[in-house]
Amino acid sequence: MSRFFGEIRQVAYLVPDIEAAMDYWSRVLGVGPWYYNAKVPIRNYTYRGERYEPHNSVALANAGGLQLELLQTRNDVPSMYRDFMRAGHAGAQHVAYWTEAFDADLQRAEAAGFTVCMSGEVGENGRFVYFDDRAGGPPGTTIELSEVAGPKGRLFKLIREAAQGWDGEDPVRPFPDLGKL
Repeated sequence: MSRFFGEIRQVAYLVPDIEAAMDYWSRVLGVGPWYYNAKVPIRNYTYRGERYEPHNSVALANAGGLQLELLQTRNDVPSMYRDFMRAGHAGAQHVAYWTEAFDADLQRAEAAGFTVCMSGEVGENGRFVYFDDRAGGPPGTTIELSEVAGPKGRLFKLIREAAQGWDGEDPVRPFPDLGKL
């Protein structure tokens, strides 16, 4: 457990083909079911202070208490994902910590010297920030702070519960409407 942020709740992998990755993880590794969103509805996205319109596909599943995220970028907007891939890296790109006290945790992180590099929102109470990783950490250790106080938190609970005792059937499922969670 991190002394600063608590438990790592998610590990995210950047993949060139999300459909193939979901198939591999579910069929070969037995992880699933995957909840898939072909175009994540990100609002108020910024990278290094500039606004952009990203198009990312995301799939989420749990392996025990750890959520796995598969992410494929579908356009070439500036992002930490693009930076990672252009540097020749593949695989795990970031770890995420979840919070229901987003403003307080963000303020505490910034007071400790963390600098926001990338941010946005997914649904109500679904803000996220990625902290600048230029300090020289190894690939895969970028830190995301993710708000889970609203529908996104309920989605993550649904995904975790679906993985418990999953029998391999229906390995890829659509994201439910966050507005209805």
